[in-house]
Amino acid sequence: MPACNFDDIECFHLGNSSTSLRQGDMTATKSDTARKQRPVKKTKGNDESLSLSDQAYIAIKDRIITLFFAPGQYLNEASICEQLDMGRTPVHQALQRLRTEGLVDIVPRKGVIIQPDSMGQVLEILDARLVIEPEIAARAAQHRRPEDVAEIRSLLDHHRDDPHGGGRIDSFVECDRAFHNKLSDMSQSRILGDFAKTLHERSTRAWYLHLWQTLDTEASDRQHRAVLQAIEAQDPMAAAAAMREHLAALRDKVAHLQQHAPQRAHATRAR
Repeated sequence: MPACNFDDIECFHLGNSSTSLRQGDMTATKSDTARKQRPVKKTKGNDESLSLSDQAYIAIKDRIITLFFAPGQYLNEASICEQLDMGRTPVHQALQRLRTEGLVDIVPRKGVIIQPDSMGQVLEILDARLVIEPEIAARAAQHRRPEDVAEIRSLLDHHRDDPHGGGRIDSFVECDRAFHNKLSDMSQSRILGDFAKTLHERSTRAWYLHLWQTLDTEASDRQHRAVLQAIEAQDPMAAAAAMREHLAALRDKVAHLQQHAPQRAHATRAR
């Protein structure tokens, strides 16, 4: 049998894509055909101030996090280049970065496989966030400026008052990502901030994979505002405690789902 040409492999998905959810109405993920026809987002990864490699990295990562590229799906570089309208070099470099982050694996003569995150892996990610992000919040409180506080408050108010947002998961994820990224920038620690952003993006995918049914935007808003209040008061200890409480609540949700998942699977087999 001749060797399989990496560039000839079409995108295909292993597993049941109906278990992956998208959009705020919680409808099932579209078919693979619809996935391939989805237009490229112009707001993700197309910042001309970034290198082509960085643009490709951001665009591919966004598709992984939001399940446009589903866990278990095989891709090839040529198909990704076509979607992003980019050359092979920046896409290849982006995939290598994503491989080091554990989001993809590159299988010789097969292609690129999107790696899944099990509930256990999500818990490990949250454990790491519980170590890093309270320190991020404390440093943000130390270095906060009035304009930083105003920006975060405006972000939270916009999400809360947006009639087109509400409980939609995409709107929630956008707000949550912006909130945590802003705190990472305010910490003035590039190393901690970059690490925190990477961990947060990994756990963001859990909302699409596992946590959409537990979405409570009001509770999240209260927790975010508690962190903001401590930061505004320039109280590092209170900011760290509020962030720890916020992340612990999320970890409890994941642990609860993990605990009950085997029971649901067993009940399904019994029927």
